[in-house]
Amino acid sequence: MTSVAPVAAAKPGGSTPKKGGAAGRPSVAAWLVAVPFLAFVGTFLVYPTVLVLFGAFQDSNGAFTFDNLTTLFTGVVFDAFVRSIELSALTAVIGAIFGALLTWAIAVGNPDGMLRRTVVAGSGVLAQFGGVPLAFAFLATVGFEGLVTKFLRDNVGIDLFAGSAWLFDLPGLTLVYTFFQIPLMVIVFLPALDGLRPQWREANASLGGTSWTYWRHVGGPILTPPFLGALLLLFANAFSAYATAAALVSQGSPIVPLQIRGFLTGEVVLGQENLGKALGLGMVIVVSIAMGVNVLLQKRVAKWVR
Repeated sequence: MTSVAPVAAAKPGGSTPKKGGAAGRPSVAAWLVAVPFLAFVGTFLVYPTVLVLFGAFQDSNGAFTFDNLTTLFTGVVFDAFVRSIELSALTAVIGAIFGALLTWAIAVGNPDGMLRRTVVAGSGVLAQFGGVPLAFAFLATVGFEGLVTKFLRDNVGIDLFAGSAWLFDLPGLTLVYTFFQIPLMVIVFLPALDGLRPQWREANASLGGTSWTYWRHVGGPILTPPFLGALLLLFANAFSAYATAAALVSQGSPIVPLQIRGFLTGEVVLGQENLGKALGLGMVIVVSIAMGVNVLLQKRVAKWVR
């Protein structure tokens, strides 16, 4: 005769015990595991943000002032903000459009195919490829003496730098930033395309709908929020990028991150560190707005991917 282990009966109206403690709180071991991460975030994110917040409202003597913030709306500082927003918006739109097309190409193919695995793996690498290595790659390719530049000049008679050194200004930054914006779009937007269920298209077809009907009433409304959210993420990514621009642009400060570098490390005009912190506070506000809208868009589409 087979014996059956007794099973404790659930109490009426009771709930399943939660992990971590009597009230579902994290255990001491969980907090200890999280301590290194919390220390890292506090040291490299919270503490610098607090310094920027307080320093933006202080002059060189430590007295309270609004002059640093009012300077953001005047002269070259304001122009740097405008150029940064233009650069970020342009590269975000280009990266979102071409990245979405590339994502669609691999999403409709074989989910286990070589094309998908290659593109996803390459995107994961290229999205993080920036700074000095990326700047050097473009200088070696399309710089003044780059491989492509010399080939076109010697064999085709085309001078890529005829009339301007575009690679070291906003046009060049646009080209370089797009290099990592497109792979980032692939990584961010692919889960949204994979979330489109085949049953939705089949239901549309069974009811006599066309492809236009499907995209107009089903696919489009579902993909619009994640597409806009990815667009905002790309904008914030480009707006906060520093290392690539710093390695490529050696003279001048056309965008805000380079302006901040000039105020913090400038040797000509001293005592402007707090103005650089005010610029940092402005960047924090812009990025926070973009990420806040992104969170709202993600909440809007979350019900479709449950």
